[in-house]
Amino acid sequence: MSGIFGGGASASTTAPSTTGDTSKDVEVPQSQLPEDSISDLMFNPTNDCLAVASWDKKVRIYEMANTGPAGKWLFACKNVALCCAWSKDGLRLAAGDSDGFINIVDFSTSPATGEVTPLQFKAHEQAVKCIRWFQTGGKDYLATGSWDKTVKYWDLQTANPVATLQCAERVYSMDVKDHLLVVATAERHIHMVNLNDPSKIYKTITSPLKWQTRVVSCFADASGFAVGSIEGRCAIQYVEDKDTSLNFSFKCHRQQDPANRDIAKVYSVNAISFHPQHGTFSTAGSDGTFHFWDKDAKHRLKGYPEVGGSITATGFSRNGDIFAYAISYDWSKGFAGNNPTYPTKLKLHPVVGDECKPRPGSKKR
Repeated sequence: MSGIFGGGASASTTAPSTTGDTSKDVEVPQSQLPEDSISDLMFNPTNDCLAVASWDKKVRIYEMANTGPAGKWLFACKNVALCCAWSKDGLRLAAGDSDGFINIVDFSTSPATGEVTPLQFKAHEQAVKCIRWFQTGGKDYLATGSWDKTVKYWDLQTANPVATLQCAERVYSMDVKDHLLVVATAERHIHMVNLNDPSKIYKTITSPLKWQTRVVSCFADASGFAVGSIEGRCAIQYVEDKDTSLNFSFKCHRQQDPANRDIAKVYSVNAISFHPQHGTFSTAGSDGTFHFWDKDAKHRLKGYPEVGGSITATGFSRNGDIFAYAISYDWSKGFAGNNPTYPTKLKLHPVVGDECKPRPGSKKR
């Protein structure tokens, strides 16, 4: 990938510095960007393609070529594309939209490039907010989480779900790693599901954070998950009771008032992504910054300068050498807060040197 980033020079050669460098970040050309806010993104697990879902009702797939990121495919959903996810083999992409439809494209049978037509079917009575693929019993399944307070599982062989999970409230965020499914709902409920027994909730907790949950993301080793709230906090939470002593939360995405150190402006944590190899993670927020953290050392590895707008979605590439982040309006101030001049950008940050590596001596979990 060094061709994209001009040789892959170290982002910071001074080891003690925790200030990151975004000067080498590559931007997707304006002509290939969505026409509205970016709601979700995910790298393909088997190649260097990036899927991006947008409020303009479209999902775009970019290829990471030596000359830079280039638009490769595009498909339209029934309505606002709220989420997207690749299958484990990297051949299928699913997206959920605000009309409750699932939109699926099989790229093994699609043209080499251009606009493609998805398979579409009504999955939920309300918006599909979250979507994830998983495998159990040697088969691929799709999990969809909705504002209708259900998670449904699909084998895509029939028009009906193979099982439905009734949740405590509307599904706001959801993630899968191996056999762990974590579902975060309204009213701060968090459900944990063992996907070997997907029709049952293994455990339910109330979020350790006092304000509305914005995002959940599973650890790289599936032993737990991180939670981000609208009130500039992140929590590290383990699944099993034996590990509760390892749970903790911390403040992030806050700006100190220069005139009064006792006052801080608080921003939402919009996205949390775990590095696929190191087990470290990123947070990104409405303050327009992103940070890399080592949860085991309880230490911030790098913090990056403000990027010019709210960061709405993030993700690491399959090898962890690229960190993608989307800049766009995050709807935190409602319809009235949006305006035509608010930026929509998609940037790729080269992960180099020790940016995402755990601190020496910290135990990787």
